[in-house]
Amino acid sequence: MKANLFTLFLLALLVGTSPRLLAQPGTFAKGADVGWLTQMEASGRVFYNAAGGQQDLLQILQGYDMNTLRLRVWVNPAGGWNGKNDVVAKAIRARNLGFRLLIDFHYSDSWADPGQQNKPAAWASLTFPQLKQALYDHTYSVLDSLKRNNIIPEWVQVGNETNDGMLWPDGRASTNMANFAQLVDQGYAAVKAVNPTSKVVVHVSNGFNNSLFRYLFDGLTANGARYDVIGMSLYPTTANWPMLTAQCQANMNDMVSRYPGKEVMVVETGMPTNAPIPTRQMLLDLMAKTRAVPGGKGLGVMYWEPEAYSWMGYGLGAWTNNGQPTVAMDAFRNLPPSDGLVYNPGFEYTAATQTPLGWSTTANTGNADADFTQNYGYTSTFQLAHQKATAYQVRTYQLLAAVPNGTYTLRAWAQSSGGQTVCQLYANGFGGAEQSANITATNGNWVRIQVPNVTVTNGQCEIGLRSDAHAGENASLDDVEFVSNQATATLPGATNTIETQVFPNPTSRQCTIGYALVRAETVQLSLHSLAGQQVLTLPAQARAAGPHTATVDLGSLAPGIYLLKISHGDQQAVQKIIKY
Repeated sequence: MKANLFTLFLLALLVGTSPRLLAQPGTFAKGADVGWLTQMEASGRVFYNAAGGQQDLLQILQGYDMNTLRLRVWVNPAGGWNGKNDVVAKAIRARNLGFRLLIDFHYSDSWADPGQQNKPAAWASLTFPQLKQALYDHTYSVLDSLKRNNIIPEWVQVGNETNDGMLWPDGRASTNMANFAQLVDQGYAAVKAVNPTSKVVVHVSNGFNNSLFRYLFDGLTANGARYDVIGMSLYPTTANWPMLTAQCQANMNDMVSRYPGKEVMVVETGMPTNAPIPTRQMLLDLMAKTRAVPGGKGLGVMYWEPEAYSWMGYGLGAWTNNGQPTVAMDAFRNLPPSDGLVYNPGFEYTAATQTPLGWSTTANTGNADADFTQNYGYTSTFQLAHQKATAYQVRTYQLLAAVPNGTYTLRAWAQSSGGQTVCQLYANGFGGAEQSANITATNGNWVRIQVPNVTVTNGQCEIGLRSDAHAGENASLDDVEFVSNQATATLPGATNTIETQVFPNPTSRQCTIGYALVRAETVQLSLHSLAGQQVLTLPAQARAAGPHTATVDLGSLAPGIYLLKISHGDQQAVQKIIKY
């Protein structure tokens, strides 16, 4: 016991006297760029948590399980915002809450991005050798100031969105790739001189554009620039985000394959504030795709200025105008909300949350008496009154730009007014084979139904209801969803319909899991790493309705955080377990 106490004392002494590396490296980085924070606070902006209580912004972000902050650095900015002193002040606040840090050097007095890479005014007349020295000195000075405050950033960006280099015209990549490479390498040298463990990031926008990334990083490689991480921005729309996240994933996979030893990270993303549900879906999908980069080389995803509300006209935050976070922020939780969205694998399109796209009525073999009524209210239900034996209704998804080409399972709630197997739900992509499933609900009861292997081609798919021989029967569909059939390496998302308990949690070896079923079901328990790998599986068991417990032995697992998945029927629940 005395030896243990001495060890704890020594550790505490070391933590108090040495620079502090924030949080634990190696875990997936979920975070935000909050460069506007101090300026917003100075102008009177306050922040509220989802419950409506006023709270420090960084504490709110931490409540969403964010573990990383990104802070931009300008050289001599107006008002001092994002200058060295302002950055150090924000970094100290981050350190005190245990956040990891990414320091983002713009090498400008203001914004640097693909359209502007202006030199700081004080560097305007420097020769290229002097410019390289100024970049080195500035980088060293800021990082040294952080280190004097016991802060070692885990990542440091040398340049911001350097699609065409930085510090124009000297370092413009399209006119002098060698100069740009020298500037990147100079930044790398300065970072490593202060903190050898910090990883150096080169940041390029449009993470979906593989040809741009190949051009730039081939050029840096050919000219001997040193760096560790390829950083990306991705700003999709509500219509194209599934396509862009898929292209971004392909680009990330290509980067780690093409440039051995390099890692990738999405250092900026965002979508319209007024579309929080699609934004949440995008974030969940993007994080899953980044986690799935081979070799664990997808390091993390960061939202750009989520806290910005009624601020400088910025419309891609994740905060409402009353100062509270939108539901988009729920994507960052270790246990995302279970409200029917499909987190992973793939994509879900829910009619209830989308704009109606138009319907067309069709009938078979002269049976043109189909009477169709539509309701685009909250339930997004459509109904068909069958007057002939084979009358049916077709919905044509002509504008589904948000649904990538692929094979899906179509899920919906269906209702028929009477009879047995009153009608059939069918679906097919244009040119694809028709798939169908019978609806066997009777007397107006709603039943969950799904049609597998439905093809979506060029953003188009047909779904419809076909009657049987019962004339005059009514049938309805609600909550139509397309769920991707493509499996990935990461943990599938869950619709959490049961409440689970784990005790003790944290645990050193054994823990007991408690849950209750509303109906008799077969239950499968499995344990996964945060990267999605399945590390432990218990035998599936048939369970009666009511409460149940199970004991899990974690003795063979390394200390860390794991996700317990309880699969029951077609539903799942996820619970976090901490092993020490």
